[in-house]
Amino acid sequence: MLDEDNPGEYPISGRGAAEIAASVERAVGAGALPPGRLLPPQRELAARLGVNANTVAAAYRTLRERGVIETDGRRGSRVRARPATAPREALPFALPPGARDLSLGNPDPALLPPLGPALAHAAARAAEAPVLYGDEPLDAELTALARERFDADGVPAGPVAVVSGALDGIERVLAARLRPGDAVAVEDPGWGALLDLVAALGLRPVPCGLDDAGPRPEEVARALDAGARALVLTARAQNPTGAAVTPARAGELRTLLAACPGTLVIEDDHGRGIVSAPLAPVVGTTEHWAHVHSLAKSHGPDLRVAVLTGDRATVDLVLGRQRLGPGWVSRLLQRAAAHLWRTGAVDPRRVAAAYDARRRLLLTALAERGVAARGGSGLNLWVPVPDETRAVAQLLRDGWAVAPGTRFRVASPPGVRLTVAALPEEETEALADAVAEAARPAAGRRFG
Repeated sequence: MLDEDNPGEYPISGRGAAEIAASVERAVGAGALPPGRLLPPQRELAARLGVNANTVAAAYRTLRERGVIETDGRRGSRVRARPATAPREALPFALPPGARDLSLGNPDPALLPPLGPALAHAAARAAEAPVLYGDEPLDAELTALARERFDADGVPAGPVAVVSGALDGIERVLAARLRPGDAVAVEDPGWGALLDLVAALGLRPVPCGLDDAGPRPEEVARALDAGARALVLTARAQNPTGAAVTPARAGELRTLLAACPGTLVIEDDHGRGIVSAPLAPVVGTTEHWAHVHSLAKSHGPDLRVAVLTGDRATVDLVLGRQRLGPGWVSRLLQRAAAHLWRTGAVDPRRVAAAYDARRRLLLTALAERGVAARGGSGLNLWVPVPDETRAVAQLLRDGWAVAPGTRFRVASPPGVRLTVAALPEEETEALADAVAEAARPAAGRRFG
């Protein structure tokens, strides 16, 4: 419904702060308040609703903390470009019949291990001794195996927690250590789900540019100087660019962070088991830190298991808050994950070699066509384009669905992400032709 006195403006309603905030959020969810729409100044809305200006101020504060709106000083408050109620991955497009979907970031199902034996093993253990309320929430075998892997990778010593995926672990650490309004340094371009999470927690993202060796030190320094209280970075297989932190870059970042001991550092290593690049840990030089490894890409997204370590105080906060919510990650799933690790269900070298070959084949084909793509490790390629909308639409018409870069960007230039994890070799040349055509400036395109 539109306000007859203000054409095009949603009639915000309510008498209390909660009612006003809910009214705005409903309008955003329904599309009546589109991204970028300027909201009325607080005093103006208060006069219109017949309430105190402090009531409207409280409503706007709630909306900012929920990631629905953003405020830019005297320019006022407006609906965020991507409200937390509309995640980036939810931005829809129709997939034509027969089109190849390269937009979702999934691993190749053919390279995932069968879960049947692991789940059967876990079920047999549960039949012998069911896990009940009050029992130990962590599987001893899984946490021991996790610690062995952390030690082998050079991750600093610390207790182990089990969470439901990398994003769950990151959220728990951010919520434990930060408060709404705090600034967080994030990779740009970076993982869209993380950017949405930062907004949903009421945190302020400070974008950090990166190259193939990871976040650039000068960008991280700039973010810290701008007041960032935390840094979230990807160890390897960075989404969407494929960057992998090198030992030299890790050393630079550790030196930089050692001078800022109050910074919370969170390291995401979802690439373990699918990349050939060794881990170069950045964590451990600040007072509070966390390193999380998800089994989603190596063993399957539906396993919903990730292991997390960090300084004792942070891990204790994560475990304490977890007990007040879900309580624990299913011991059935924990035992299944431990069984997969113990039996060597995944051959990391074989899996990494397969992904490396597919990625490099397309990178080479694109380079031959003059397209400078990025993809140093992992499942994805990042292709700079002059116009994302046109590139995505052109590729879709050619039978290829790719992810628009807007899902991953804060301030970095346009691009598109291609997931090549399951791309057959025989389709590489056709895809390279289509991408090269879509990545050309408009004046250089062919028609007819």
